[in-house]
Amino acid sequence: MKLWGGRFSKATAKILDEFNASIPFDKELYIEDIEGSIAHSQMLAKQGILTQKEADKIKEGLLKIKDEIEKGEFVWDLSDEDIHMAIEKRLIELIGDIGKKLHTARSRNDQVAVDFRRWVLKRNKEFMAKIKELIEVFVDIAKEHTDTILPGMTHLQHAQPISFGYHMLAYASMFKRDYERFKESYKRNNKNPLGCAALAGTPHNIDRFETTKALGFDEPTINCLDSVSDRDFALEILFNISMLMMHASRISEELIIWSTSEFSFITLSDEYSTGSSIMPQKKNPDVPELIRGKTGRAYGNLIALLTVMKGLPLAYNKDTQEDKEPVFDSVKNALISIEILKETLKTMKINKEKMYEASKKGHLTATDLADYLVKKGVPFREAHHITGRAVALAEKKGVDLSDLSLDELKNIDKRISDDLDLSLENSMKSRKSYGATAPERVKEQIKYFEKFLKEEND
Repeated sequence: MKLWGGRFSKATAKILDEFNASIPFDKELYIEDIEGSIAHSQMLAKQGILTQKEADKIKEGLLKIKDEIEKGEFVWDLSDEDIHMAIEKRLIELIGDIGKKLHTARSRNDQVAVDFRRWVLKRNKEFMAKIKELIEVFVDIAKEHTDTILPGMTHLQHAQPISFGYHMLAYASMFKRDYERFKESYKRNNKNPLGCAALAGTPHNIDRFETTKALGFDEPTINCLDSVSDRDFALEILFNISMLMMHASRISEELIIWSTSEFSFITLSDEYSTGSSIMPQKKNPDVPELIRGKTGRAYGNLIALLTVMKGLPLAYNKDTQEDKEPVFDSVKNALISIEILKETLKTMKINKEKMYEASKKGHLTATDLADYLVKKGVPFREAHHITGRAVALAEKKGVDLSDLSLDELKNIDKRISDDLDLSLENSMKSRKSYGATAPERVKEQIKYFEKFLKEEND
């Protein structure tokens, strides 16, 4: 007989047990459930609702169950429905009727809310740690490549010369925002729903501030009706993961492109590449491709839970049981994606010569010529047309704009003189505005990220 089965005269159908049960996946929450139950029972003892002896007996039984689960000795039964009922049933088997008192002044509604919230909050911390490690890799690469010239692109067309270090710090900026989102989500959601019971609180003289302290929350939730049905914390981590994976997918796309024979900007390590079953020469960028693919999966999980939640009346509804699998899946895949992306970046070879060679195509210093003319007093639109004629000449000769001689450029416009320098190096170094690609500015950005990492590690 089920623990809630007092008013039922027939057992549930076997197919309903299978359809209704969440135990195949929510057993992931066993630690949070046991810790929450220990905190709840100890609070009940302090409030005189249980004796201290009873609370200690409950704690002893719960710790034994934890040991059984971790040793693989715990028997999972689909008819128990969920992790909460499975643990409570086993507790009663171990310590008898005292175990039946554990559920005093709480419901599975607030029990699952506290378990799942704490699980998600712990994962927020894990993501923060992994993102910091990833940012460190981007910073380390940037330190080595403040002067390495790369063709900066717009529309995937050559635009202006930048440094590879500068490019890497653009990704450090993206992932820093991801870090901040997880950090802010942790702070916003670190509130305790335990003690809200089914939806309206409890008539028992409980102390929600006591369990808040015991479980490491900042404060109790303010409204019980909201607390038991709230899954914003789950949606937030799914959104944060979706953003994180989108950024990971963008760098993955560039790694895929850069590792092609046409680009050859990087060479991926054998450790993080795979081969072909038929073509022995192939070295495939499967890591970034899989990250790119898993990004769609993360988006799907976010949309799935948003759809579950969009029409639910207050308070708890069984639909909410669909909250965990998308979160578990996204967390698992995103954590391994960020870890393996970090290792892929750390072990790749950067081919400076190929980057420089590519930068000599596409007339990357054309804007520099226009800016030079503007400084000579030429209106920008006129400077734009003059530069266009210079580019046309370079195209006709089959060379890059930076390879035209000064005499050839002077013949295009008399305001061009000997002080013109259209080299890639000068172009990159001349872009000194705050946040720009000049090596001195890139070094400032490196210091900025190093300061951020130090402050977050302290």
